[in-house]
Amino acid sequence: MSKKVDDFMKLVTSKNPNEPEFHQAVQEVVESVMPFIEKNPKYQKHKILERMIEPERTIIFRVPWLDDKGEIQINRGYRIEMNSAIGPYKGGLRLHPSVTLSILKFLAFEQVFKNSLTTLPMGGGKGGSDFDPKGKTDNEVMRFCQSFMTELQRHIGPDTDVPAGDIGVGGREIGFMFGQYKRLRNEFTGVLTGKGLNWGGSLIRPEATGYGATYFAQEMLKTRGESMEGKVVAVSGSGNVAQYTVEKVNELGGKCVTLSDSDGYIYDADGIDAQKLAYVMELKNVKRGRIKEYAAKYGCKFVQGKRPWDVKCDVAFPSATQNEINEADARKLVKNGCICVSEGANMPSTPEAVKVFLQAKILYGPGKAANAGGVATSGLEMSQNSERLSWTREQVDEMLHNIMINIHKSCVKYGKEGDFVNYVKGANIAGFVKVAEAMIDQGLV
Repeated sequence: MSKKVDDFMKLVTSKNPNEPEFHQAVQEVVESVMPFIEKNPKYQKHKILERMIEPERTIIFRVPWLDDKGEIQINRGYRIEMNSAIGPYKGGLRLHPSVTLSILKFLAFEQVFKNSLTTLPMGGGKGGSDFDPKGKTDNEVMRFCQSFMTELQRHIGPDTDVPAGDIGVGGREIGFMFGQYKRLRNEFTGVLTGKGLNWGGSLIRPEATGYGATYFAQEMLKTRGESMEGKVVAVSGSGNVAQYTVEKVNELGGKCVTLSDSDGYIYDADGIDAQKLAYVMELKNVKRGRIKEYAAKYGCKFVQGKRPWDVKCDVAFPSATQNEINEADARKLVKNGCICVSEGANMPSTPEAVKVFLQAKILYGPGKAANAGGVATSGLEMSQNSERLSWTREQVDEMLHNIMINIHKSCVKYGKEGDFVNYVKGANIAGFVKVAEAMIDQGLV
């Protein structure tokens, strides 16, 4: 680490103590961007990086709600409005017991760069609560969502801050939140994305993150004269992102052999075809069951308490959660012949794992570039809401594909190092430049 990076990180850690995930996200960006800033001193003069690490607004609030037994429960709600230089704040809401200020600040900071890369007019934000929807009834989830939105509605709006879904927030939760917003504000606007199709949602939105990560992997593979055709693929997670990654990989001729959840992973050497994927979708989205039930049904291997990075594969899609690939996992992937990693989750690889990928010079697409398809399609949903229009599936998919191709081009432009493309550096610098120029244009805000 250079002295400048080291000094900057001391400032970050002193101002934001006990926030390890946020420190990790900032350091990854600073290591890429600091040499670029030194060559372009105007960014230093305007202290852009120092301003970007400070949220424009941090909102923390109490969320009381009644469970089915009539007991009062209390959770904590958050919204981090990180940066609005290029558009309204945009980013998901996460409902999970692991939610803390540090997690949401890291996600909001990443979101600023990710949204910038899409080229759509969206700033960066993130929010959520330590509420766990798992094991709760529909009525309990509704009462929590209504209480949560009763406070959040003061701070959001279609031209101010447009939240979306994230872990623990799917169509059901977005519906309950939107209903409460409409009731309190007496307006029907595109204040949330990920809405139901019959009340303002966009086609392809559920598929977008998984499809986008696969399109990005396909673009990376093309730089080496390869394609997804015939590739053996390991996918972690079994939620929305993982499911549609499998669907798109199958469409492009690859074979996905793993899925996972918090209990462990399944390994199906025959591949997870369309029929098996339909079973996974029913299991996870409707029955809310566990992935080991897949192994029992299809007679394949289930590995308890592990992630699927021991499995021999050509391409890996970490699509579960942050820091799910550590240094040892990364070494195993490289040793087993993995040539491409495209991150469907946010920051799923530890800094040590990222170093392994970069040293091995494999194709490594960091989350802020590879999984930007989700927020890109949220941006397209915002456009449709503003125009009171609904585009066809084909139109949205084509726009998504083109956005991912353009994100890849931006990463190559700023990340090319001889024959090798450092996608981490490329994504960070490309994302930084657009936001930095807007901040300079808008003065000291």
